[in-house]
Amino acid sequence: ARRLAREQAIDLNALQGSGPAGAILARDLGSMDRAAQEQMSAEAPDQTQINRPSNVPKKSRAGFDVAGMRRAIAAAMAKSKREIPHYYLATTINMTAASRWLDSYNESRPPEQRLLLSTLLIRASALALRQYPEMNGYYQDGEYQPSEKVHLGMAINLRGGGLVTPAILEADRLSLPEMMQHLQDLVRRSRAGGLRSSEMTHATATVTALGERGVEEVFGVIYPPQVAILGFGKLLRQPWAVDDAIAVRPVVRATLAADHRVSDGHRGALFLDHIDQLLQQPEQL
Repeated sequence: ARRLAREQAIDLNALQGSGPAGAILARDLGSMDRAAQEQMSAEAPDQTQINRPSNVPKKSRAGFDVAGMRRAIAAAMAKSKREIPHYYLATTINMTAASRWLDSYNESRPPEQRLLLSTLLIRASALALRQYPEMNGYYQDGEYQPSEKVHLGMAINLRGGGLVTPAILEADRLSLPEMMQHLQDLVRRSRAGGLRSSEMTHATATVTALGERGVEEVFGVIYPPQVAILGFGKLLRQPWAVDDAIAVRPVVRATLAADHRVSDGHRGALFLDHIDQLLQQPEQL
């Protein structure tokens, strides 16, 4: 139980053991109730309900109880849709400049130093969140608390099913190569069960990028107590008006789900437009 708790960054003091004389057993790692989870994450109480892998089945010490995780995700998302007045916006971003810059950047570098397009999307999102604080923080106890730092949650699917959304801490301060390294490391440790508690509880906003899964557009559900979630689809080639002619351009659909208690469509539209503008000058990211 100690080893599993260490691997999953679970505080044993928050658990009630079911063994002899109250001893904590491995199965107890999947039985944390809501009160214990909130005690572990005072800054973002509902975040652990969504993010933290909750159980380890007997057949595989490195696996997760997928059914239990899906129940936790469903409960948190139902709470989000019930209590948060969502509004949704979408825009299509011309990725010509970003794609050309990325090809040029990667051409002279070995594979291990190359960037993925998602790195530019994440970097632009982090910078925009810093510029628009009403998208970056927590709504708790009837009031909004903007965060001074941008801890960008990344929706990561787990092998065998399930989902976690750990955070890239202070994402707006990372260069593109640093962002790429942090993203790769976060995905690796998420799937190996080696996330830190700060990464699991500190996300101030979330990005979900499903382009690699083939979808063109994704509208997320806000992870309480956060107030915004961004979505990015796959890179498409579509007709695009250039002056008075039609050309084919690579584009990405970007979406925003935000909390109407904190912001409105006007600010949300400016926020998405700011991401668009940043991606038109990728050399400055």
